Amino acid sequence: MGETIPIAVPRKGRPLESVLDRFARRLDVADLADDITSTLRHEKALTKGTVDPEDDAEEHVYHRLADYSTVEDPTEPEYTLLRDDRAGKPRRIVFDSVTIPLEGIDGVPDETEIQLVGREEPFRALRTHEFALGFDSADLVLEEVVELRPEPLDRIADINARIDPSDTDVRVVTGLGDTVYHTLMATPAVSPSTGPLDRDFLESYEGPLCIEPRYERLVQAVLGTRTLDGVDFTYPEEGREEEAAIADAGLGVYLTVTGSTAREHGLLLGEQLFPSETVLLESTPEVSETVDGVRALLNGADLETALAVEQ
Repeated sequence: MGETIPIAVPRKGRPLESVLDRFARRLDVADLADDITSTLRHEKALTKGTVDPEDDAEEHVYHRLADYSTVEDPTEPEYTLLRDDRAGKPRRIVFDSVTIPLEGIDGVPDETEIQLVGREEPFRALRTHEFALGFDSADLVLEEVVELRPEPLDRIADINARIDPSDTDVRVVTGLGDTVYHTLMATPAVSPSTGPLDRDFLESYEGPLCIEPRYERLVQAVLGTRTLDGVDFTYPEEGREEEAAIADAGLGVYLTVTGSTAREHGLLLGEQLFPSETVLLESTPEVSETVDGVRALLNGADLETALAVEQ
């Protein structure tokens, strides 16, 4: 009988789609990945009200859940219901689990299978040793376990050196490249008249820096505590758009892909401080020989060399 390797993954959103894309490319399960992604995008649209629901859509959520899930076949995806914080939308269908058999893969015993298991916070599930492998946002690692130092942190590759071994056994293996940057942005009045809007500018800056409250520790780690001397954190008022709040403060840090919304508020984009990226994580004490082979498959070389398919 083969071994089942559970892997913690996000339940929804861009991080889960990035994980599914990695599995689609490494294990040739594109149809499965597309099925899960399209289902969850449709459910997100229903939750946000961007598509018109059927009559009594809230009552039908259980019918849709039953239609999506194939309980008798673990190799088909299952879904579950999650409480949503939007008014009038208390339940949302999210990913629960699916099993993927592994055959003919170098370094992995035959009849091994992996089970993707949806978790609200996969990183915390690894911290409690529920899983050996998982995927989550690098942001959460910075928010919870990365040490604050005077020097800035600007690369995924440097995260492990900032983790206290006595605090957690979890380590970052690799990033998935779904990068959105925490970016420094400012109004023209605050932005330097000469030179770039970057960490060096912040060294001499004194005044407010607008950020999301949950990113306070992350920003401290990314900028370094020395850079933040004389800087006072401020936060958007409830219901206030983040870029608008930064424009009020004059300077801030926020996630952006293109910066278009920031420019609409008259903000100039400065240094890209840190990549907000989905990362592969491992709980080091839980890594067995088989888990090591699965990790190598997800972290390793191109598909052609990672797969040793028996002829």
